Amino acid sequence: MKFDAQYAQQVIKKEAQAVDSLSELVSGGSFALACEKIYNCKSNVVVSGIGKAGLIGRKISATMASVGIPSIFLHPSEAVHGDLGRVCEKDLAVLISYGGKTAEMLRLMQVLKQMSVQTIALTGKPDSSLAANCDVSLAFGSFEEACPLGLAPTVSTTCMLAVGDALALTVMKAKKFTKEDFAKYHPGGSLGAQLITVEQSMDFTKTDKLPIVEKELTIADMLDKTSSTKRRGAVMVAGKSGRLEGIITDADLRRLFMDTKSEGFSRTVESVMTANCKYVQTSTLASEAMAIFHKYRIDELPVVDEDLRPVGMIDVQDIVSIKLSR
Repeated sequence: MKFDAQYAQQVIKKEAQAVDSLSELVSGGSFALACEKIYNCKSNVVVSGIGKAGLIGRKISATMASVGIPSIFLHPSEAVHGDLGRVCEKDLAVLISYGGKTAEMLRLMQVLKQMSVQTIALTGKPDSSLAANCDVSLAFGSFEEACPLGLAPTVSTTCMLAVGDALALTVMKAKKFTKEDFAKYHPGGSLGAQLITVEQSMDFTKTDKLPIVEKELTIADMLDKTSSTKRRGAVMVAGKSGRLEGIITDADLRRLFMDTKSEGFSRTVESVMTANCKYVQTSTLASEAMAIFHKYRIDELPVVDEDLRPVGMIDVQDIVSIKLSR
């Protein structure tokens, strides 16, 4: 069987051209109004569609949820058989139908209007019943489908998805959604691991006693003071202001006592510590901390706040335990 590669290219080009034409829609007032309603929604953005439009709706709803916009998908047929109980007045509904005249969608729209739920139509037909009766209409126009018969939803569903992505990501940007926020909603898998922060991965809590000493102490006093701390692989050194000034690791102590024997106990912390040591902040990604561990061949990193005051310590094993890939 020989397949028509040139036709396949035409499919891609036709869909790409259709998506490119959407720039006028997303630069208009209706799109801005839709974004504003999604941004100000105090409950769920309820996305609904049937058939291929329903599949696109599920993806749009999933994208919204993953970028901090609470969203659920509502099947229009199931909705009128009890699932409307999932919807409340504070919700906002995005109703998807290319022709804008699907019976199930129009019926759902009427019920939502009776419930005082605001609605956004995502359709290809600006003069359709759906477009005319929703609070906001996003009508991207009519396109010839890429299907050889001109029937199977292809170009139209690609446009629906593109507009849905534009809505979700535009609102995401307006909300100043960060990598750290993204990580909260994606804790599983390799993606979640890459987005875990130092604060989430370090083996310390706010109630833990930190291994911190003053630089004026002797090594003997340092060992005594930190004997009950949670981690003893390294000790952080802070000045009178409480800011991090250095670190002493187990390796530093081994070298000290090999060179000085028992006399090392009387040495000051300041004389042994590594000043201007590497450190990370709580908001630093664990992947960035891993890069520092590998680059400088170290095992511990002090964790500091914005004022450079120690708030914890992260060990290379903390990151290994979350199976972070480089």
